This record gives sequence, structure tokens and C-alpha cells, in this order.
Amino acid sequence: MRTDTMSERHTTAPAAHRPAAASHRHGAGPGGHDHAHDDHDHDHDHDHDHDTGHGHRSHGHSHGHSHGHSHGSSSELRTAVAAGITVAFMGLEFVGGLLSGSLALVADAAHMATDAASLGLAWWAFRQVRRPASGRMSFGHHRMPVLIAFANGICLILLTVWIATEAVTRLLHPVPVASGPMLAIAVAGLIANVVSFAVLAAGERNLNIRGALLHVAGDMLGSVAAIVAAVIIWFTGFVMIDPILSLLVALLLLRATASLLRESGHILMEGAPEGGEGPQIAADLVKAVPGVREVHHVHSWMLSEDRPHATLHVVVEDGGDGPAVVAAVKQRLRTRFRIDHATVEVELPGCCADGPPGDGAAARAA
Repeated sequence: MRTDTMSERHTTAPAAHRPAAASHRHGAGPGGHDHAHDDHDHDHDHDHDHDTGHGHRSHGHSHGHSHGHSHGSSSELRTAVAAGITVAFMGLEFVGGLLSGSLALVADAAHMATDAASLGLAWWAFRQVRRPASGRMSFGHHRMPVLIAFANGICLILLTVWIATEAVTRLLHPVPVASGPMLAIAVAGLIANVVSFAVLAAGERNLNIRGALLHVAGDMLGSVAAIVAAVIIWFTGFVMIDPILSLLVALLLLRATASLLRESGHILMEGAPEGGEGPQIAADLVKAVPGVREVHHVHSWMLSEDRPHATLHVVVEDGGDGPAVVAAVKQRLRTRFRIDHATVEVELPGCCADGPPGDGAAARAA
């Protein structure tokens, strides 16, 4: 039976009043079982192994919570700095685009506006991750950056559609462009974008940062396109180059955004981590862990891109030690699949309360 880890609640008393350890007994007579909870800090790994007294029926929960506050604080600071730089140049570029008649500048300014909002949301998401887990949010807020990354992808798609529409309109109805002011503002915008990109790139690359980097990279491309267009218009008077380059930038952004949406959407849809699909986990555990006869009902997913989770049923060999098998299985999950949070249910042959597996994530020893 899959134990629903999404609803597990870990409630601890304040450190000043919490005893070092507590143990309690469930039930009475031979059917009861004991388990002890040791005092644990913010980073913890604790196992609960339950021997019900009915053969090998037991299950374990392994929780390896590595919150990475230093990385979160670094990402938070970098997004705040990049947002400030973006806001500072956004107004200048928009006004310059209107005065010069350049669609490339106006489109880039609009892109910078969405960047400012996106970077603000990314900063807010990193702050949310620091909030502790609660009864209603037992896993905390670690999925918030993934949600923001997906939202940024949607914004980029909408912005790309708008730029493409405006570009086609300019191709059909050309307008005069003042190449001098356009060039000066585009150069200033490029410098700002390069600085923002360097700030964001100087650290870890999670999905939230990748989404922010895509926004800023799009701005950089827009600024480069505006510079090239301004130079061509200055020397040739060919104003059609402005919407043509704007359309090219939109297509490049569309391709990059698809990857961000695909990866963040996979996590939001509880997809399995790459290389950690159910059938692979089942086959590996049967082969690598002594005493495991069969593994089925395997479900693996990601809370965030660096926090894979799993639940599974393990059938032990006759006379096998259930708690020892649970410990070995979770150790294998940690070392082979980087799964620090797992719920393992141990069963006797033919005693699965959930019935035979029907999802294909099962393996049996030869």
C-alpha cells in the first residue's frame, strides 16, 4: 500500500522544551509495536520501522531534508540585484523606443517589464522556500520556485506572440525609425542586460534562476538586434530590418522557453526524475539488495528539481529481516538514485493489501 507522504506531518516541540528522545507503544499484546523518535535538527534523516508482529509487515519513512539555505540566500540576492538593474533601464528604453519609432526598442522595453515582474516573483519564491513546513504544508514551500519558473515560461510565450504580431504589422506597414537615438539606447540597454545576466549566472542554476536567465537573455538578444538594426538603418535606410530582427529574436526565445516549460511542467505533474523511473528502481533493488524478493507499486516524483521522492512495496524472502531490508533499500535509494525521502512498505509474498501492481513498476528476483 502506498503511504501518502504528501500528507505526512512532522510536528516538533520547540527545542528548548523538547526532550532528547521519546518512545511510545502502539496497541497491546503481541500486536503492538514500539518506535522511538530521536531529537533532530533542521537537517535530519530519520527512519520509522514498524514491526507489527504479523510476519514481515512493516514500513519505513526516510527523510533527508537538505534545505540549502546558503544557496537560497545567494539566489535571492542575485535576483534582487538583477531586478533593480532591469527596472532602472526599462523606462529609458521604452521612452527611447517611442521617440525613435523603433519596434525593437519598444519590444525590448516590454520584455524588460516582464523581466522585472518575473525577477520579483523569483525573489519572492526563494523567500518562500525558507518558510518552515506546517501541518497544512508538510513539505514546506520547496515547489514554489518551480511554479514560478513555469509561470515565467507562460509569460515568455505570450510576450513572444506579441512581438511576432507587432513585427508582422511593421513588415506590412513600415514606419520611419530614428537610428541615432535607437543606437545609443540599445547600447545602454545591452550593458544593463549583460550586467544582470552576469549577476544571475554567478551561482547555482535551478529552474527558477534558469527562467530568470532566459528573460534576461531575451533582453540581451533584443538589445543586440536593436543595435544591428540601428547600424543598418543608419547606413542604408532599410527600416524593414527592425521588425525582421525582432521576429528572429522572438523565434529564438520561443525555442528556449519550450525547454523551461517542459522541465518545470514535468515536476508540477509529479513526473519521475530522469533515471529514477519506477521500473528502473524496482529492477535495481531486486538485483542489488539482499533479501529482496520482489519490488512493486513504485512511485517516484520530484518535489523540486533537487528533491526526488519515492514510495514502494518490498516483498522479502522467507525468514528475511524486515527492518534490515528497509534500511538497505533506503541506503540503495540514496546512493544510486539520490532519493533521500522514501517510504518503504515491507510485505510477505502474496500479502499486498493494495492488490497486484498494475502500473508496470515491478520486478521479481529470478
